[in-house]
Formats: sequence, structure tokens, C-alpha cells
Amino acid sequence: MSIAPAPSFAVHVPDLELEPEPLDPGQVVSGSPEVSGRVLGESPDGRVVRGVWQITPGVVTDTEADELFVVLEGRATVEVEGGPVLELGPGDAAVLRAGDRTVWTVHETLRKVYQVTLP
Repeated sequence: MSIAPAPSFAVHVPDLELEPEPLDPGQVVSGSPEVSGRVLGESPDGRVVRGVWQITPGVVTDTEADELFVVLEGRATVEVEGGPVLELGPGDAAVLRAGDRTVWTVHETLRKVYQVTLP
């Protein structure tokens, strides 16, 4: 039995209500950042996930998935271990590789729309 694809839709992302997402305390380097998000859809096999994600100011570490995202609001500096330093703000698109180890310094609450591709 196959699953019917989700219908086409549009959503106004700046006003979208997000749900709190737990942040592993071991990822927090400084500050008291809080993360929230909302999944907008995923492929039937669960490998492609699209959504909205937000983080408040602070410094956190992460190990990334294969991701393309666009920043809608806020500012952050993302340091990729052994790679570039990304200065991100509204309108910026970024690509992170699966396995990238990063340090996110969030200067202003950052909201992004993303698509993650899982292995």
C-alpha cells in the first residue's frame, strides 16, 4: 500500500508557531539558547525532511546532517571545523555537509527554513 503525497501548501513562516525542541545541555557552550521548530513535511521513506527551525542567542555545538537552509531572520556565525566560517543573516542560503562539526554563535534569534536529506 503506498502513501498519497501531501497536498501542495503555503505557510507564512515569520508568523508560524513553533514547538520547543530539547537541546542537549552538552551542546551549550555559553548563554541559554532555546531551540524550537516545526516539521512541514517529509518524504514517505523519511529521508527528506522540510521544516522551520529557530534558535535564540548563545553558543552551541552540533554535528550536521546534509542540509540546505535559508535564513529568514536573525544573525549567526557558524564555524565549520576544518572548513569555512559562515556569517549568516536574513536572505542567506547555506549548505552543510553531513558530519560537519560546527559551532554556532547566535547573535540575534535566528529562524531558518530547511531541507535535510538523511542517509
